[in-house]
Amino acid sequence: MTGVGEQNGRRAHLETLKRIIRRLHAGAEPDEVREELRALVRETTADDIAAMEQELIAEGMAVEEIQSMCDLHSSLARELLGEAPAPCLPPGHPLDTFRRENEALRDRVAGVRRLMAAVLAAETPSERAGRIQSGREAAGGLLEVDRHYQRKEQLLFPMLERHGFTGPSTVMWGKHDEARRLLKGMLQALAGMTGLPGEDRGTIAGMVEPALRAVEEMISKEEQILFPVSLEKLSADEWGEIWEQSPEYGWCLVAPREGYRAPGAAAGAAGSSPEAGRTSPVDAGDSDVGPGGSVGEGGGGGLALDTGRLSAEQLREILAVLPVDFTFVDAEDRVAFFSPGRERVFPRSKAVLGRKVQQCHPPKSIAVVERILADFRSGRQSSAEFWIELAGRFVHIRYYAMRGSQGEYLGTLEVTQDATRLRGLTGERRLLHYEQGDFTGR
Repeated sequence: MTGVGEQNGRRAHLETLKRIIRRLHAGAEPDEVREELRALVRETTADDIAAMEQELIAEGMAVEEIQSMCDLHSSLARELLGEAPAPCLPPGHPLDTFRRENEALRDRVAGVRRLMAAVLAAETPSERAGRIQSGREAAGGLLEVDRHYQRKEQLLFPMLERHGFTGPSTVMWGKHDEARRLLKGMLQALAGMTGLPGEDRGTIAGMVEPALRAVEEMISKEEQILFPVSLEKLSADEWGEIWEQSPEYGWCLVAPREGYRAPGAAAGAAGSSPEAGRTSPVDAGDSDVGPGGSVGEGGGGGLALDTGRLSAEQLREILAVLPVDFTFVDAEDRVAFFSPGRERVFPRSKAVLGRKVQQCHPPKSIAVVERILADFRSGRQSSAEFWIELAGRFVHIRYYAMRGSQGEYLGTLEVTQDATRLRGLTGERRLLHYEQGDFTGR
């Protein structure tokens, strides 16, 4: 009976939390609910905050609405929960690295603020110009937060989704995109600062400070809610998967420390090699792989196709050398396969396998993803094409509906290519000429 009583108590507790948040979303001032929140402080955990957000989304509150109030939730959570104690983790554990990155981000944010204050205090144009340049350089390092966010989006969030934790991570992804946008705007504003006193003050208040606050707010959300919930829900093996696949995305301002090893992992730090954690699309240990690395049945070995046969090794190398990235999403909208391209446009890791493709995209893109999948599944469309400018590259993205011999929908293939060089080609080349680095191996 005690268990039932505890469940009923938690249920009532969550309903109270949701009622308070609904009041905030309806326009109530934070001071109006602060006393009621204080009364809950001894009973509330990080898991309660996460569960509350998830239930609000399940009950129909738009993700965008929760995102718009997320910073207010965060400030109230800080008051409600206080500072979360740092867990005792081995050096190099994925969460240890996330936390050390946050410490470095805090230091970098504080450094940018000091430099911006020095700009306002400068007495001469030349002194102001020098401090603006220092501020630009310090602020540029904050763009490394994208690696921190990508490891959360592509590794930590999929693990949490295995445990039914989806809503809060969706909200957080939206806040990542907001922080990215603000940081880019801040750098553009700093690049355009001329050193005029009035302009300095307006730029710092309007563009610089909001970006710095966005980074700080995300750190707070991670430290007080995301990380405690992750420690509670994820197994040692799941943390090991994150550790093994993290180098695909890189580190933010600091590298992992030595000490942690994934369960069953060989010696060597996670960050010791850029190839660490990468796996082949065809594992020679799979049950359908025959002697000599061949796949399938039939004389001569190899995977039998309509136009020939390929061994597992041959197929692996063909997919690796093609100048395009493939990702296949099956008929249930789950990521089933991705190619191991040597220079992928968008990083992929094994954590995405089996994940709903909708959960692999930021909230602002989900409606487009759903539209494509619905049109492909119904047969209304069979392909879709996009091209974008990405960090100085021209990226071409195509989606194709895959259908069986009877026309049944099998899934969707995404093909991505960095077409920057191709876009710039003119004339002809008819004579043999090797580009430096062509096909030199890995």
